Amino acid sequence: IGELIPPGGRFPLEMAQDADVGSNSMLTYQLTSNPSFSLAVEEIPAGKKQPELVLEKALDREKQSSFELVLTAVDGGDPAKSGTIQVRVNVTDANDNPPVFSKKVYEARVAENLPPESLVLRVQATDADTGSNGRVSYSFRNVPDRVHPLFTVDSENGEIRTAGPLDFEDKSEYSFILEAKDGGGLTGNSQVKITITDENDNAPEIALLSLFSPVPEDAPIGTVVALLNVKDADSGENGEVSCELSGEAPLSIVASSGGSYKVLVLAKALDREEAAFHELVLRASDGGDPARTGTARIRVTVLDANDNAPVFSQAEYTVRVPEDVPVGSVLVTVTATDADEGLNGQVKYS
Repeated sequence: IGELIPPGGRFPLEMAQDADVGSNSMLTYQLTSNPSFSLAVEEIPAGKKQPELVLEKALDREKQSSFELVLTAVDGGDPAKSGTIQVRVNVTDANDNPPVFSKKVYEARVAENLPPESLVLRVQATDADTGSNGRVSYSFRNVPDRVHPLFTVDSENGEIRTAGPLDFEDKSEYSFILEAKDGGGLTGNSQVKITITDENDNAPEIALLSLFSPVPEDAPIGTVVALLNVKDADSGENGEVSCELSGEAPLSIVASSGGSYKVLVLAKALDREEAAFHELVLRASDGGDPARTGTARIRVTVLDANDNAPVFSQAEYTVRVPEDVPVGSVLVTVTATDADEGLNGQVKYS
């Protein structure tokens, strides 16, 4: 009997035979008590009675798949004689149960450097029906276009695996609907949430926003020389950046309030006569393990200031001249030099 047959349905049972005649062969039927079934007797030609099994309550194969009943036939003799037969009712399956996932929401955390075809998680849905009605297949349902290149689901075992490279910096969480469908077309849904965890796969980047060069050599300490933006696309400790300048640079680093901007300022007085320019290397390191680094080279030219007086080659020149030297004769040549450059270093005599 199909489990979706409504109450009131009738099913003929085997009629009993009695070799006697008269009242000794007049038969009545009895059925063992069961709330799901009752017995009805249908009068048929030739004075026969046809026993029928009557369905009293709706069946549910998933609750009870079979029933064992006993049909008894009693004749009208004295004493009466009876015969029995076993009646087994098998409830046949109908596709009245959709697939049900073991969880309403599946969650997983995976690292962004997982290789393709790595297992992310496994989902499971069960169907109380049998045969093809209980056979479940899995698929994505109305997922965003960007999910398909990154994840796959095995229709048979419900394994979700990576299909392409994951990038925490591109997107750190994916949420989509997974569908389970049985052979009869009934479906069930569950939500999948995949969180991508950060790996230290990005080195710090240094961008030179402004460089105020050349710098006058008489510029005061604290003068801003350069403005830089230092950033790391990773998060947490992987994205925390520290900076240092190489060598004996006359500059120091000052961090902005936001932390991503670095200001290079004069840390000590400049002297163009000692160094006309300074080659600096700014090194930025993140907090990952192992750490990643980024570098930037900066050239600062020192602009001359008139901070040096002319200096004669001798502090005193002594010249002996005969008294009859002609007018216009060269008596002595003096030389003076100035360490400054350009006009500041051009010397005139008087």
